[in-house]
Amino acid sequence: MTDASQSLAGSPFELLAHLESRVQITRPDVVRRRSDVWLGLGFRVRGHWCVAPREDVREIIPLPSMTRAPGAKPWLMGVANVRGGILAVADLAQFLGLPRKAPQSTTRVLIFNSSKMPVGILVDEVAGYRQFSMSDQRHPRMAEAGPLAPYLLGAFEREDQPWFAFSLHKLSESLEFAHAGY
Repeated sequence: MTDASQSLAGSPFELLAHLESRVQITRPDVVRRRSDVWLGLGFRVRGHWCVAPREDVREIIPLPSMTRAPGAKPWLMGVANVRGGILAVADLAQFLGLPRKAPQSTTRVLIFNSSKMPVGILVDEVAGYRQFSMSDQRHPRMAEAGPLAPYLLGAFEREDQPWFAFSLHKLSESLEFAHAGY
């Protein structure tokens, strides 16, 4: 704490105002809630490269052992015990109507960062975090996204490769995804 912050310790409102003014000076991009870069977790589902907002993914795990849920749609692979909690695992490609494929050594599960919906999303490969500048935005490329389109926030391009900004929140809020049973 700085000397000024210490002197305001007895007055919470003034302390918050002081801290906010310091943030405005040192990080104007945060104050505007804008930055010149966008960071997301890169992953592949069949031939599509996507990036999920960093905040959407809590964890990445290998495909766990699962128990099939009776009466569930085929894209809901089952439920797994992950660190003592029950996690539903959904095959994103199958949910989107893309061809079914056996899991490979690169297959991973992205755990959605939500306390309301404990779900993991099966993807073909994880590429780590990807950073894009605003000049990399190519929203017209969203027309190439096919079945991913309803769940996109936008699109980027790097070296002629489209990267679709895929929202796990949009996916989880869709009625079709929420109704995994018959």
